Parts: sequence; structure tokens; C-alpha cells
Amino acid sequence: MNNGQVILISGSSSGIGLHLAKHYLERGWTVAGCARHAAPLAHDRYVHFCVDVADSASVEKMFAGIRTQFGALHAIVNNAGVASMNAIALTPAAAARQVLETNVLGTFLITHAGLRLLRRGKSGRIVNVTTIAVPARLAGEAIYAASKSAVETFTRIAAKEFGPFGITCNTVGPSPVRTRLTNSVPITKLQALVEQQAVQRWAEPEDVANVVDFFLSDRSSLVTGQVVYLGGYG
Repeated sequence: MNNGQVILISGSSSGIGLHLAKHYLERGWTVAGCARHAAPLAHDRYVHFCVDVADSASVEKMFAGIRTQFGALHAIVNNAGVASMNAIALTPAAAARQVLETNVLGTFLITHAGLRLLRRGKSGRIVNVTTIAVPARLAGEAIYAASKSAVETFTRIAAKEFGPFGITCNTVGPSPVRTRLTNSVPITKLQALVEQQAVQRWAEPEDVANVVDFFLSDRSSLVTGQVVYLGGYG
């Protein structure tokens, strides 16, 4: 099965990104994935690029490859992200810089470079990934939450700028998911966050994919500039 559509998923080597890559391969998409490391995924419709999303030259080279191989791009999921979950006083400047460059600059660079390919179609889709750490305002997550708050603002403004081209831009904010990103956070802290949700359970990657499916749907052409938090937080 091949539906002829091409999607780029950043951070596809593990966690939510890897799940999304498999999810869209199962639905007939051609998937271009990227991450700093190789992905444990082999498929005739999957192409992987080893890229630092915060490096503009690497991002441009990746899109040149996508343009050469596929000639088009129909959707982008900006999932790549890093976290430094620590008190402000204990967060090194280098760690803060890496979070901001990966999460904010990386989202900008991929969106900026991908826009030219998305504009070739009539219904491009961009989905960015945020977190419920933004509305939760948890102590110890200042830099991470600030970076994702920037992504949310970027999404809302991008939606206005890209709307005339038929391109939508939305954001999904997962509640705690058991991934490598959350492994460094004390389980008691994450469980306390889950207990503040309207639906008090951990999220699964399938929950995230469900929202992304909605944003990518042809029937969602009027849905843009939105932030959907899972679990009823916010």
C-alpha cells in the first residue's frame, strides 16, 4: 500500500517519533525520518537522515535529499526534542542552550526549510510537539517548559503566515509518556502530574498518534493554530 504522501518526522530514532514513523508506514505513507542517531527501522518506504536539527547546514542538506528522492512533501511532524529537568540554579548554561537550540531553533529550521516543499501541494500539514509541562509550570522544568512555550507561540504565528498557502500548523502536548526523555525524571514527580489530569493515566504513543492523525486529515483543513494537551490538563 502506498498513498503517495510523504511525511517528515524528526526525532524518529526512539520514543514517540519512532512510534509515529511505524504508524504512518502502516497507513501507507512514505516516511522520511531524522535524528542524531540511526533508527531501528527498516522499510522500503522509510528513509533515515542522521541530522542535528539545530544545525542549519545539515537540515538544508536533508531537505535537498528529500527533494531529490521524493520531489514533494505533504506533512512535517516536529517531534525532536531534548530536556534538562533541573532547578534553574542547577542548570548549566550549556544545557539550557542545547534545549533551546534543539527544541526552538530546530523546529524553526525544519519548518523554514520544509515550507518550500509543502507549498508545492494544496494542503500541507505541520504538527509540532509541546508538553503539558507548559501549563503545569512545574518547578525544575523552567528551561524545558519555556522552550515548548516558544514552540506553541511559533505554531500560532506560523498558522497565520501559512494559512494563505493552505498549510495548517498545530501542536500536540502529550501528558507523561514512558520514553527515554522521561527516564531522567523521578517517577513520583511524573505520577503527581498525571494525578492532576482530568483523565488520570499515563499517555501512550498511540494517544499522540491519534491527535496527529486528526491534524493531518484532509477534513481538518480549517483546524490550525491549535494546541491540544492530552489528559485534560490546562
